Amino acid sequence: MHSQHWQVPPLELLLAFEAAARHLSFTKAAGELFLTQSAVSRQIQALEESLGGKLFERRTRALLLTENGQRLYQVAQELLRELQEATQKLRGAAAARTVTVTTTPGFASLWLIPRLNGYLQANPGVDVRISASYEMTNLERDGVDLAIRYASAREMEGQRRLFEEEVIPVCSPALAADASRPLREPADLRAHVLLHSDDARYSWMEWNLWLHAHGLRDFKPAGVLQFNQYDQLVQAAVNGQGVALGRLPLLRGTLREKKLVTPFRKSVVSSRGYYLVRSRRAAGKPDVADFEAWLLDETGKDATKDPQKIAGAKG
Repeated sequence: MHSQHWQVPPLELLLAFEAAARHLSFTKAAGELFLTQSAVSRQIQALEESLGGKLFERRTRALLLTENGQRLYQVAQELLRELQEATQKLRGAAAARTVTVTTTPGFASLWLIPRLNGYLQANPGVDVRISASYEMTNLERDGVDLAIRYASAREMEGQRRLFEEEVIPVCSPALAADASRPLREPADLRAHVLLHSDDARYSWMEWNLWLHAHGLRDFKPAGVLQFNQYDQLVQAAVNGQGVALGRLPLLRGTLREKKLVTPFRKSVVSSRGYYLVRSRRAAGKPDVADFEAWLLDETGKDATKDPQKIAGAKG
């Protein structure tokens, strides 16, 4: 029997092309696909090379489809639409009762999971699947409904902000009560080990933000401990291994439980926050809409609380 060999471009190239053609912008396509602008540009170039012709006219301040590009755009949209409809049917009725969420490990373990039981009790029969990772997931490709992103406002332009982030030093009650190394004012941090992330994107950025806001520059602590995951860093602070820079509202529950305290009064608004992104595939799914409503209600509660009162801060 003669086998059919399909001579078609890779699906990832078609997805990049369809997004760029729909937006007439490589930058907007990159934001939608969670890729860099240069990555989208390379994918379009690879597609053009495989087809032997230009799909876009690149002008100084505009991106236009060529005649071949318009023809391929119509075909690609129809193909992807039919593929999505077929995929949704194959997932069956069970998938309609599933909400898939991706977020960072820190947000998942410190904020989302401790509250999740309230949603599950109010929505019996819904299967919530949480993917906790620092990798930037492609929602459409990986079949994910919602993403809770930790990013700057510039990176998340056009997306819904759940809440901004405040940062404030936190430590164990025992460490705060250590008379040999009092924590009466920010400069006293020089006698302590500071805990921070070794993530190259952030590293000392937020600690420096808080320290500089208090007039402390060229700051040298007694020691440094680095962690590659924020929940590990928080556990080290709970264990009394040093002072961490607490992210609010992530640590509100931990502060309420008195596992950590804030030795100083003043928090500083971070350059980043938490944003909600919904995939196109999630449109029209009632369970996803219900989860979004619950999530916005929960974040609204945190956004209205005074961190100083919750933390029992002392000044």
